[in-house]
Amino acid sequence: MFDNVSRRQFLQATAAMAISQPLVSYADKTKKEKRRILKTLKIGMVRVEGSLADKFKAAKAAGFDAIEMNSPGMKVDETKAAIEASGLPVDGTVCSSHWGIRHTDPDPKKRATALEHLKTALRDTKAVGGDTVLLVVGHGKDGSEQECWDRSIENISKAIPLAKELRMKIAIENVWNHFLYDHDGDEKQTADKFVKYVDEFKSPWVGMQFDIGNHWKYGNTGDWIRTLDKRIVKLDAKGFSRKENKFKKIGEGDIDWADCTKALIEIGFRGYCAAEVGGGGADRLQEVSDNMDRVFGQA
Repeated sequence: MFDNVSRRQFLQATAAMAISQPLVSYADKTKKEKRRILKTLKIGMVRVEGSLADKFKAAKAAGFDAIEMNSPGMKVDETKAAIEASGLPVDGTVCSSHWGIRHTDPDPKKRATALEHLKTALRDTKAVGGDTVLLVVGHGKDGSEQECWDRSIENISKAIPLAKELRMKIAIENVWNHFLYDHDGDEKQTADKFVKYVDEFKSPWVGMQFDIGNHWKYGNTGDWIRTLDKRIVKLDAKGFSRKENKFKKIGEGDIDWADCTKALIEIGFRGYCAAEVGGGGADRLQEVSDNMDRVFGQA
């Protein structure tokens, strides 16, 4: 039995707890909304034992704001359950087949399959609450630059009506695929071809998921960001060393992260940046999360 004082104190404490909990959640939400760059990562980086929900929980515990899945191949119901169990949203997906089944392929049947896979990814991503599908458009060795350009523009354009209907963005990634840059060239190349390519779609539903590390070998990343400007809808992050000619952990190598952040502020970027580096267990995920905080500072 409580005496009157103890009962009153207990009730006051209970009421305070009930009030403070939503206030904490609101504060966390407000803090997140104020941040320019939100952290996400590829699902394949999460190498912890257990269910998909356990993987989501591990990513959230490491400080990530969301996670990227792969589609086709994603189990939508399982993913929804993982989101519910962890409170970690899916911000987008990576088109899982885009390297092997390409929009630049000379074979029209393979291009048709690539289109269906992209449409599947758009639908799956919408179903789990994401808003982008990362896409590698093809490979420059599938033909001349003009052939790869024309094939991929024509094929991907067929998915734009669905993207518009679902309010999903097709986010083209700049990768080492021998297309829209000179793979054997120097570090003085620009993003001009990427601009022209994205603009040819003439659609707000096609943009870029700009990978900060992928083309540091070929050009100044901050300047590429400034050139691509509002076409950038999301980011990928990895380190790179020109001196060693190899990819590195985020923050290692010689990328000018300060200039990248400055450029992102200049173009008014706000959104998700996905880590795309070697993953691991809880300790490694925390390291990646901390590295992202370090390179982007208070952005």
